[in-house]
Amino acid sequence: MEKKRVAVPILCHGHSRPVVDLFYSPVTPDGFFLVSASKDSYPMLRNGETGDCIGTFEGNKGAVWSVCLDTNALRAASGSADFSAKVWDALTGDVLHSFEHKHIVRACAFSEDTHLLLTGGVEKVLRVYDLNHPDALPREVDKSPGSVRTVSWMHSDQTILSSCTDMGGVRLWDVRSGDIVKTLETKSSVTSAEVSQDGRYIMTADGSTVNIWDANHFGLVRRYNMPCTVESASLEPIYGNKFIAGGEDMWVRVFDFQSGDEIACNKGHHGPVHCVRFSPKGESYASGSEDGTIRIWHRPFDP
Repeated sequence: MEKKRVAVPILCHGHSRPVVDLFYSPVTPDGFFLVSASKDSYPMLRNGETGDCIGTFEGNKGAVWSVCLDTNALRAASGSADFSAKVWDALTGDVLHSFEHKHIVRACAFSEDTHLLLTGGVEKVLRVYDLNHPDALPREVDKSPGSVRTVSWMHSDQTILSSCTDMGGVRLWDVRSGDIVKTLETKSSVTSAEVSQDGRYIMTADGSTVNIWDANHFGLVRRYNMPCTVESASLEPIYGNKFIAGGEDMWVRVFDFQSGDEIACNKGHHGPVHCVRFSPKGESYASGSEDGTIRIWHRPFDP
C-alpha cells in the first residue's frame, strides 16, 4: 500500500487564543490574502502565500467569531461577541464602520459586488447593510429558526445561505422576497458551509458528515462519513477533485472527491481544528486551531 504523503506546514503565530475562522481573498493584482478570527479579539491579516503577518485589526472588545475580505481585499469585516460587526480598511487597519447588534455576531459576509455586508448571530436575525449608505437602517430578515452560525452569498448576490447552531440544515433565502426557498437537510447542526469558487457546489460539515450539494438544483451530490467529528471542510477550487476537513482529533485530512478515500493526513496542531480553507489557487490550504496557531499546508498530492 502506498504510504500517505504529508505536508510540512508554515506555522503562523500571533493569536493568543483559539483561531475560530479563516477566510482567503480571491487573487488580486497584489496576490491573495488570509484573514483570521480569534477569541483574543484581534483579527489578523496575512500574505496568503507565505503566511507573513501584514497587520492586526484593533478595536473589538470581545471574541471575534467571523471574518471576511471583500473581492478586492481592500476591506475586511468581522463579527464579534461585543455585539458588533465592523468593517475595516484592509490597507490601514482603520475601522470604517461599526454596526451595533443586540447580541453576539457569529457570521459576516461581503456580497460579491462588495456593496453589501450580511450578518447573523444569536439574535436569529439576518441583516443586510448597504455599505454605500452605512448610516441607513439595515434590511432585516427575521425568520431564521435558530441562532445563526454561518452565512454566505450565492447566485450573484440573489441568494443567501445560512445555518444555525442549534438545529440541522442549511437554509437558502431569496434576497428579494426574504423567504426561505429551500432547506438542505442534515443530521446535525452545520458548523461549516462553503460555496465553491466556481459556484457549482455547496460543501457543508455537520457532526461526522461532510456533504456536497448542487448549488443550482440543491440535490445531494456526495455524502462522506468522516473518521471523527469535523468542524470545517473546504473544496479544492481549481480541479474540484479533493477536499480537506478538520475537527476534534486535531488532524487536517485530505480526501478524494469521487471516492471519499483519505489520501493525506496532516498532524501538528495541539488542539481541535476549528476551521480549514483552501487558498484560491488550490496550491495550499490553511487550518486554524484551539491551540491558537494557523498552519498553511502546501499540498503534497498531484492534481
